[in-house]
Amino acid sequence: MKKTFVSMAMLGVVAFSSATLAASHERAKAEPWTPGKLSTTLSEMPKGDIQRGQKLHNDMFCASCHGVVGESYTHNWPALNGQRAEYTYKMLLDYQDGRRHEDKRADIMVEVAQFLTKQQMADLAMFYAAQDLPEPQAHGLSDEEFKLADRMVRQGDPTRLLTPCASCHGVNGEGGINETPALAGQQPDYFIRTMRAFRDGQRNNDVYKGMSQFAEYLSDEDIRVLAYYYASLDGGTKR
Repeated sequence: MKKTFVSMAMLGVVAFSSATLAASHERAKAEPWTPGKLSTTLSEMPKGDIQRGQKLHNDMFCASCHGVVGESYTHNWPALNGQRAEYTYKMLLDYQDGRRHEDKRADIMVEVAQFLTKQQMADLAMFYAAQDLPEPQAHGLSDEEFKLADRMVRQGDPTRLLTPCASCHGVNGEGGINETPALAGQQPDYFIRTMRAFRDGQRNNDVYKGMSQFAEYLSDEDIRVLAYYYASLDGGTKR
């Protein structure tokens, strides 16, 4: 039943994306976030409604990429279930305003976001936030690789001026405050692409430049072990 639902949703999203991309045009990017502007924006975020968010998720075929409740069926797209509402809301704003468009894979999200009001963004964000975090995945790392990742997460690396990942994302990858995302159970391939994009200057919508500066010192191997380490976490507690 789930496969049938996803197949039908895929047909819908292909038709939807083809029509919208055909009508797309070059959009001006919004001004970069400042700490004050982001703080004000998040404080003005509408109160989201889970039921309305679920209806939007279904009506807009979000499940075709992100799963029935945001859990993601493939490594191509991120898991959204259990994600912080503020983070999802900010990402949708970034897609809508042109702050986030790192590669062709982002085209569909840029287009979809044009149709959303801020209330609808908040509703979607609340729906995903109400779900459990993704199920942990087998990491396949060696003991040494796992220890390396755990050390970067919990202690950082003073020799490279790397602060602990946990200082923003939580010890168990459960997410921090406001727009800081949860990483527990995230799809490894998406994590790897995202970190490389920050490192290589393709992502610049992090208001404090925290991820861009952090990722600058990471090797491909560092990113890989962190991706599979976080994929194996459950966030500490189920929500």
